Amino acid sequence: MPRNLKLERPWTEVKEMLKEANVDLTDEDLVYQPGEAEKLLTRLGSKMHRSKDEIRAWIESASYTDGKAS
Repeated sequence: MPRNLKLERPWTEVKEMLKEANVDLTDEDLVYQPGEAEKLLTRLGSKMHRSKDEIRAWIESASYTDGKAS
């Protein structure tokens, strides 16, 4: 069963952190609506050549750290 992203900060802030960490990401790449995490993870996983679990961890880490997506 798909699960939502666990975000400590609003998506708009997290999205900007992710764009700073990876300049190849665009606003279109980072379109996210609550309940549609799988679409985002699939899109980013394909673009970044990573698994959905790796992308989820990366996004959630950016949300919990002070803008340092690892």
